[in-house]
Amino acid sequence: MVVPHSAAPILKVEHLSYRYPTGQLALRGVSLTVGLNEIVGLVGPNGAGKTTLLLHLNGLLTGTREPAHAPGLPANPAATGRQTTVGGHNVPIEVLGMPVTPANFPEIRRNVGVMFQDPDDQLFCPTVRDDVAFGPLNLEFPRNEVRRRVAEALTAVGLADYEERRPHELSFGEKRRVCLAGVLACEPSLLALDEPSSNLDPRSRRGLIEILKSCRAAQIIASHDLEMIVELCQRVIVLDHGQIQADGPTRDILGNASLMARHGLEVPLSIQYGLPLPPTASSPPSAT
Repeated sequence: MVVPHSAAPILKVEHLSYRYPTGQLALRGVSLTVGLNEIVGLVGPNGAGKTTLLLHLNGLLTGTREPAHAPGLPANPAATGRQTTVGGHNVPIEVLGMPVTPANFPEIRRNVGVMFQDPDDQLFCPTVRDDVAFGPLNLEFPRNEVRRRVAEALTAVGLADYEERRPHELSFGEKRRVCLAGVLACEPSLLALDEPSSNLDPRSRRGLIEILKSCRAAQIIASHDLEMIVELCQRVIVLDHGQIQADGPTRDILGNASLMARHGLEVPLSIQYGLPLPPTASSPPSAT
């Protein structure tokens, strides 16, 4: 994990736009930053562009740098910023001050860990140990270092005794934890998590929240689980129609009933009724 200067953001996105090969415009001049140790929630209806945005953060997708008022894009007068050019190409994203370009992908992927919504898209090795080791090995860490990282990551997610288990035999919640262990084993500076609590039972969901609370990395979490967002995130971004519609403190954004309704969302019950946050667990979650 690289620790940036305290005043510098870990992630900086300026005027990111992306059009799928079908011609569908998925992101329209998106600009945001994520600071050191900050946990940011990314919310919005289905099709808003949340997953597309996360896949750009370590170069799995590559968009262009276009303000939302560029030709073919709807106007967004709030979008401003300096154009960055590397090798003659506009670069809309920087991680730890590095532009997200193919030349920087190895270092970017050391520092940005992405967890997909469906764990079966991320697990493909014969054993849990092999899956968790896959990232560090591809980043060319020494074997002894990989073994240490695998052991520590599995312990962190409550699966210390699962190294020889077969991923396809695990429960959905256990698969989700193995995916998170694989991301944590790379010791990234930023976690990009796509619907991490979806399809989890209450115990698995609670365990996941406690793991994320204990992580030292900055996080950007795309989720429909707004109660989890309330508990974890200091700040929330509302994304809809590929554009940022609001960005601010979690309770200010999620407690704004008219804003939420405009974007197909509901104010979480914990905010509606002023409920206290759940107590933090004092021990790692069980693997069941």
